[in-house]
Amino acid sequence: MTAWRRIEDEHQAHAAIIHGLRYLIEAIEEGRQQPDFELLRAMVHYVAEYPERSHHPKEDRFLFARLKEKTHEADAVIARLEQEHAANEKRVAELQEALRAYAAGEAGGFETFKQAFGRYADFYRQHMITEEREILPLARRVFSAEDWEAVEEGWRTCSDPLAGVTPNEDWEKAFRELVMRAPPPIGLGSTPSG
Repeated sequence: MTAWRRIEDEHQAHAAIIHGLRYLIEAIEEGRQQPDFELLRAMVHYVAEYPERSHHPKEDRFLFARLKEKTHEADAVIARLEQEHAANEKRVAELQEALRAYAAGEAGGFETFKQAFGRYADFYRQHMITEEREILPLARRVFSAEDWEAVEEGWRTCSDPLAGVTPNEDWEKAFRELVMRAPPPIGLGSTPSG
């Protein structure tokens, strides 16, 4: 698998979890579904931890760094994306706190969670679009086969705990488990209906 395809696949997996969360929130709001807080927590855990501990550190270290060595055409965009990576912790904390309040039954908890999720989803959608429309096409244009091999090798083998990347969490397995647990039409699990 080429590195750029791996990056796009990881974006698609993350987008699928975001879409699934959006679907569940709408179904709960419309009364078609009772909240499954264990599932919601697992999905929020995935969107909170996966980008921070796996995807973003690899983008910064292997894709962005190499692209900056090859060209200065995207320096401003890369700087903005790196800042967004660094600031994502605050967005994630807000989402996690909103889910905690909702699960605890606090007044306005569902609405707060829905709004926090909406902000996170809107931000992340734009973030991925920027990477896919500006960064990856530029990398395809300026990277040699050797550059892509180096990015691919780094992507596959990175296990640097200082960069936030560890082999302890199998994100593909976590994604599969979420798909198996989530109700149709977003997953294959049972439907906890209202």
